[in-house]
Amino acid sequence: MLRRRDFLHSSLVAGIAAQQAPAATVKPNFLFLIADDLTYRAVEKLNNPEVATPNLNRLMKQGCTFTHCFHQGSWLPAVCVASRSMLNSGLTAFRVQRDIEKAPLWGETMGANGYDTSIAGKWHLSKPNLARSFKHQAVVAGGMFESGPTAYNRPSPGNTWSPYDQSLKGQWLETKTWQPGADAPIKHAAQIFSEAAADYLLKRQDKTNPFLLYVGFTSPHDPRQAPKAYVERYPKERIQVPPNYLPEHPFDQGDNKIRDEVLAPFPRTREAVQLHRSEYYAHVDYFDNQIGHILDALEKSGQAANTYVILTADHGLAVGQHGLMGKQNLYDHSTRIPLIIGGPGIPAGKRVDEMVYQHSVFPTACELAGITAPSTVEFPSLVDCFKGKSSEKHDAVFCFYRGFQRSVRTREHKLIVYPQAGVTQLFDLKKDPWEVHNLAADAKHAALKKSLLERLHRFQKELEDDIPAVTAS
Repeated sequence: MLRRRDFLHSSLVAGIAAQQAPAATVKPNFLFLIADDLTYRAVEKLNNPEVATPNLNRLMKQGCTFTHCFHQGSWLPAVCVASRSMLNSGLTAFRVQRDIEKAPLWGETMGANGYDTSIAGKWHLSKPNLARSFKHQAVVAGGMFESGPTAYNRPSPGNTWSPYDQSLKGQWLETKTWQPGADAPIKHAAQIFSEAAADYLLKRQDKTNPFLLYVGFTSPHDPRQAPKAYVERYPKERIQVPPNYLPEHPFDQGDNKIRDEVLAPFPRTREAVQLHRSEYYAHVDYFDNQIGHILDALEKSGQAANTYVILTADHGLAVGQHGLMGKQNLYDHSTRIPLIIGGPGIPAGKRVDEMVYQHSVFPTACELAGITAPSTVEFPSLVDCFKGKSSEKHDAVFCFYRGFQRSVRTREHKLIVYPQAGVTQLFDLKKDPWEVHNLAADAKHAALKKSLLERLHRFQKELEDDIPAVTAS
């Protein structure tokens, strides 16, 4: 059960520093890789042979894959901000909104324990939190990239937007932002971030301290751009339309015309879904290629044997499922994400099917490093999952989206309540993993619905939800 803990930031950080292990202890390094909009159904060897991800496959083969990893929701349309806030603070969904500026952060905690902390790529939280999280900032980018009005409402007559047209900007960036005085060649954001990360690994000045390298990608977030060779690997005519495809979502789930959703026209056609999924896969493939460059640099640095590599994403994405394009919903395609952890002592090729939160990365890294996590951290460490001695972390997982949606998910069922729309959904996830058949109105499932609603109410109370207990229709 998650519970609130009071804290005083200054005294906690002082306490963290005092917990440092003796200097003679060899501490492990950490390479953290976080994608943006990478759904759990976008890893080749996990569950989708339609997309090529050889380097994610490589990480799965070398480490432990959590097949049921979730984020806890968002209070704003930019779901990545909420997810990354919980990840970096260890605070739960509602307390993080008021307490993140005071809580000890992951990078800050590692830095106080002798780690050389560095970031390359997307941060998207506040500048003060960036400053106290990382001693070194190689390349820091904003939350997302726009590429003009032609990136929206596609396909539509006369729209010629191309994912490999570098003049459209978006993920195609001039490098002068980070290299003043240079000729400013245009490069993809994923390449810029991977090069910065690789340079850090190969040219670290202080090699006496262990490191935490945090690499935040803006891939495969839209604009879903990739070099032409990658786009051509995924002809849209060959892309499968998912089983839960709908021309439109059956009701207004809240924010149904938000920026993410107007990338494709209404109603969604099969052609539009194929187009967007083909570009999504191309972007995932290119992102995977850049992950490979970083892993190669880690090997060349001579530090691989003493480095934990953690790969995850902030949230998933619909890309045409349920009539939706974005992540402002509580279906598994948007709340469930990859989590792969490999390194010293972690069994190769291991899979854990237990439900976990991505926000457990902070305490997990602390335990692996021999550091006591701050008392403010509310998510459990996952280290015992590697050892096969794990007790169930969560009997169910909670997720929310603003005031529009609340859900509770067990291993077998999911209940989603839409307070403003007056709609309830109940899914049997074992029989219906694509969440197509709503059982909420079936009298045979009344007891199950009641039980899940009660568990949802307990979550709302435990987490200090800011809306009253939701009611099911």
